[in-house]
Amino acid sequence: MSQDRPVRTARLEELLASLEKTIAELAGGTAPLEELVAAHQRALRLLAEAQAKLDELKEKADDLAQKLT
Repeated sequence: MSQDRPVRTARLEELLASLEKTIAELAGGTAPLEELVAAHQRALRLLAEAQAKLDELKEKADDLAQKLT
């Protein structure tokens, strides 16, 4: 099971890094409108994926905490 953690953590870190990069693209605001719309859609998708991963990790942490009590 210890081998699962780095992969899942890395995936979350990758999602957050991609989200940060996409937000930086949006903040620049100099790209053509089509690219900005695509970046916004990508940011929404990445945010949803990151939230789902965080929810999954929270559920696992809660399960472990309950087993320890």
